[in-house]
Amino acid sequence: MMARVRGQPDNSVLSATSKMIAALIGPTLIAIAAAMLLNFRSFPQLAEQISRDPALIFLSGILLFVAGLAIVRAHNIWAGGWPVLVTVLGWVAVLGGLARMLFPTQLAAMVARVGQSSGWIVVAAVVILVIGAFLSFKGYSRDEANMLA
Repeated sequence: MMARVRGQPDNSVLSATSKMIAALIGPTLIAIAAAMLLNFRSFPQLAEQISRDPALIFLSGILLFVAGLAIVRAHNIWAGGWPVLVTVLGWVAVLGGLARMLFPTQLAAMVARVGQSSGWIVVAAVVILVIGAFLSFKGYSRDEANMLA
């Protein structure tokens, strides 16, 4: 049995936190991926509109930063199997949100270029779908053995 570090939550609390956050992120990613796949033909137009509105990129950066910070604050776990993915996604959200807040105009130009490639949009949607399905499975699974696998 591992000794518990003073001030650190025990493994059952960390497991519950991992499952709770995975149960939120997983379905969200599945919904995003489904929307991307269903609307991928509209993405060039959407990218064009977003590229003309850096304020929208800035605002999305604030929301992404806060969401990522909440995840990292509650779940900054770098060992123990799949829960590391939750932490990584939290840090990606923090950094992505920060980039959107600091460089909205530059990112608007980048969105205009990337948004024209429907192939990359489909690939990104499939990757997001796979990650979302995995996290949904882990988040909603009743098998506690899934915490370490």
